[in-house]
Amino acid sequence: MGARARQAEQEEREESARQERLREALDAVRARCAVEERRASDPVEFVHRVEDPEDRELVALIASSMAFGNVKALRAKIADALERLGPDLSRVADDPEAVRARLEGWKHRVYTAGDLACLLVGARRVQREAGSLGAALAAEMQRTGTLREALTAWTHAIRNAGGLDQRLTRGAAHILADPGKGSAAKRLLLMLRWMVRPADGVDLGLWPIPPRALVIPVDVHIQKLGYNIGLTDRQTTSWKTAEEITAALRRFDPEDPVKYDFALCHLGMLQRCPSRRDPVRCEGCGVMPVCRHWDRRAPRGDRSARGGG
Repeated sequence: MGARARQAEQEEREESARQERLREALDAVRARCAVEERRASDPVEFVHRVEDPEDRELVALIASSMAFGNVKALRAKIADALERLGPDLSRVADDPEAVRARLEGWKHRVYTAGDLACLLVGARRVQREAGSLGAALAAEMQRTGTLREALTAWTHAIRNAGGLDQRLTRGAAHILADPGKGSAAKRLLLMLRWMVRPADGVDLGLWPIPPRALVIPVDVHIQKLGYNIGLTDRQTTSWKTAEEITAALRRFDPEDPVKYDFALCHLGMLQRCPSRRDPVRCEGCGVMPVCRHWDRRAPRGDRSARGGG
């Protein structure tokens, strides 16, 4: 065996060992996650409070659309909106005038009452026509063959049905992302994780879509962790970053690659990952043994398990 072959074999063994350490670290983070405690501070908690399947879908869309920024503030605004709309959400959503009247005066960051009303009315119309929002998305996946194309068509249908595209406001443009434009569409993918992944105390497993088709919701916490442990070399929160991280996680569970998302996201929030060696901030971090800033066995330079572009 020549020197190059021996070097390649050695690198393959080292990479295999690193992947195994990474799998162990991810499984440990997931096992240690205090699910009930963390769910209580997560927007998904609002979905668990609802029993009616149609109402659950609408609550999930509302809650996920506001899932950015300060957690305490966004939870307060979700609660305010749902309280105004009342317990029979799908029935109320059948009456656009009632929706607008109940939401009058509501506001959250760039979102106005009119933006939220259009989202809810449009979603209800798509829901009623297809039987459920999940069925509508599943039909688009069957037609297009890819999650991104299906989500793009699904969001366009909701926007058109509710009149969001006719509102020339920042809130109307932002409240329902367009995956076709290349953004990470984190809030949409978050809702999908809630509704598609098997019920596990956080996610609910309600939609007829295979979990293997999901793409991980990427926010700043997941992007930082993903970069630091070598799941991606990208340092932006884009759709490509989400696909790269998902592809890396698929090695560990091809049928359910985004099962690590909830635990990793909350780990990122709790640790306030500094993306550098910081003995105080990094203490107790579950992925520290495989972090590029701490793992001396990782390759120098990028210290990543994979090349990126």
